[in-house]
Amino acid sequence: MTPRERELLRRLSISDETVMLDAVATCASLTGSNHKICALARIAALIATNSAVSSYQWAIDDAFANGATDAEIVAVLQSVAPIVGLARVASAAPALALALGYDVEQALES
Repeated sequence: MTPRERELLRRLSISDETVMLDAVATCASLTGSNHKICALARIAALIATNSAVSSYQWAIDDAFANGATDAEIVAVLQSVAPIVGLARVASAAPALALALGYDVEQALES
């Protein structure tokens, strides 16, 4: 681990707000596959925190703008399942689907 990484972890451990602001700026400045990875990681975090559809929509739009596919976004949901649990995945799936333009609840009613 480099001294920079150690410093970053130390600052994150004490809730240094400037580090959080730097993180937002860093992800926004990434290009190509690096930004796509950052966007997909944000979707994973939204799933873990049981976020609103509007938050998913923002993150999915960002992921699409950086080359992510529907399949990759759905794969994020599957990949976090062992960590966040089936109940969280089941509650996140309809919101994620709506942000992707698919109404799961309406499909289940038919």
